[in-house]
Amino acid sequence: MSPHIRSARLWSAAVTAALALTFVGTGQASAADVNNVRNAGFESGLANWTCSANSGTTVGSPVHGGTAALKATPAGQDNARCTQTVAVKPNSTYSLSAWVQGGYAYLGVTGTGTTDVSTWTPDSPTWKQLTTSFTTGSATTSVTLYLNGWYGQAAYYADDVQVFGPDGGGGTDPAPTVPAAPAGLAVTGTTSSSVSLSWNGVSGATAYTVYRDGAKAATVTGTSATVSGLAASTAYSFQVTASNAAGESARSAAVTATTAAMGGGGGGGTGLPKHAVTGYWQNFNNGATVQKLSDVPSAYDIIAVAFADATTTPGAVSFTLDSAGLGGYTVDQFKADIRAKQAAGKKVIVSVGGQNGTVSINDSASATNFANSVYALMQTYGFDGVDIDLENGLNATYMTQALRALAAKAGPSLILTMAPQTIDMQSPSAGYFQTALNVKDILTVVNMQYYNSGSMLGCDGKVYSQGTVDFLTALACIQLQNGLAPSQVGLGLPASTRAAGGGYVAPSVVNAALDCLTKLTDCGTFKPSKTYADLRGAMTWSTNWDATAGNAWSTSVGAHVHALP
Repeated sequence: MSPHIRSARLWSAAVTAALALTFVGTGQASAADVNNVRNAGFESGLANWTCSANSGTTVGSPVHGGTAALKATPAGQDNARCTQTVAVKPNSTYSLSAWVQGGYAYLGVTGTGTTDVSTWTPDSPTWKQLTTSFTTGSATTSVTLYLNGWYGQAAYYADDVQVFGPDGGGGTDPAPTVPAAPAGLAVTGTTSSSVSLSWNGVSGATAYTVYRDGAKAATVTGTSATVSGLAASTAYSFQVTASNAAGESARSAAVTATTAAMGGGGGGGTGLPKHAVTGYWQNFNNGATVQKLSDVPSAYDIIAVAFADATTTPGAVSFTLDSAGLGGYTVDQFKADIRAKQAAGKKVIVSVGGQNGTVSINDSASATNFANSVYALMQTYGFDGVDIDLENGLNATYMTQALRALAAKAGPSLILTMAPQTIDMQSPSAGYFQTALNVKDILTVVNMQYYNSGSMLGCDGKVYSQGTVDFLTALACIQLQNGLAPSQVGLGLPASTRAAGGGYVAPSVVNAALDCLTKLTDCGTFKPSKTYADLRGAMTWSTNWDATAGNAWSTSVGAHVHALP
């Protein structure tokens, strides 16, 4: 979502290829091979590194291993390039790798004397390893290693950089030691088929392995994981280890979790129809029709008020009605309109984030601040719940903690929705997807944004382009096959061509996708393996852009959603 028409991401054919790319590693390393990068984990600040335009700094969170990582922020015409001259041997092969997170990130070397190489990734909400390799020329004794972001994109983070191969003689960092066993292993959520876990990070660790009843169940780079494919109403024992290049730690103390009983799939909130329509209402004037809440058509069952704003207190949010921008709409009128919508059976929630949202929840204190501040807004304005629309990544562990704390305050009537971008829901290991699964028992619906995306993988492993019925159905299938109940899946689309930079489809295409998923009719080339009759419905950005287009979206899609079996 955005207070302005959102810019389409700069996806090209290269992005499509990157989505399907599997990197091929180099052969087995020689015993004499070393990591030739100095200060590879940024534990000594920016020593040995040079970053353009003072774009780089070191941070204590997020980190992949150790206690520090690089954060570099593109600005203006600077792409936040950080470089290091690395000593190498001539006529030698090296593997090049780095762990990255955040905005667009590029990794490469120049001056190889043969073929310079690079690799990259688009936005990544969790740590992701970039890997490639290069061979030096006959006279090459050093190369320039670089990391950079992209113009106008968010900051990127990097950690544990390697140029691994024969010792170039430039010196190396101390060899790693086997990390300690993780502490603080805890169960953060359960469903009928999954258990979510979190633990404390270990200094020097580059990966963690989760064991279920003594057998390896998952390997991750962060400090949380969701183990799926479990039987309902069954007790399981879990342990976790930490590892790095030196080896694997002892196993942690065990925790036991029992999966929930099989049921309809969960979901928070009460009083909603089986199939529902969600619309975002703009608390600002960006050229779309200015509305009061009372102007929003009755076709909308959930109205998400966009947006709550970050405060100077980490994790906390506030909301201020833009009375001047909305033609003198007063707070008292706004509250009265919320009550009127609720009396008509509708839900009104506050949305946190948007394209320009900067809310960050990265520790227990910020999680508590988030829960307390959202609950205070619910009490002040009468909101029924909250929508999570954080488009710059989130920490699954602490967002889960925040939402559970909020649910404990608000009770079972809490409406909890999410609006992730397509990249956030490509895999259950992604932070957004993990969070949704962690709070499945209190989650109302995930309305993924099927726009401003470009091409993405469907559940069948094929690449689909936005703006088609196949894009909607094949990507929804990923959520439906990986833990979310059909009642927790909705299709998020722009209300008009002006509402987004790309991905608009006519209401008839939205309706066809709904029919394909619920009845296996009107499908494109992709056809789901079964029907999902309980699919929740659809969402649009925004009620204001819908009104600008004569309410064509809500008239057509709203009637279709409510007529689903």
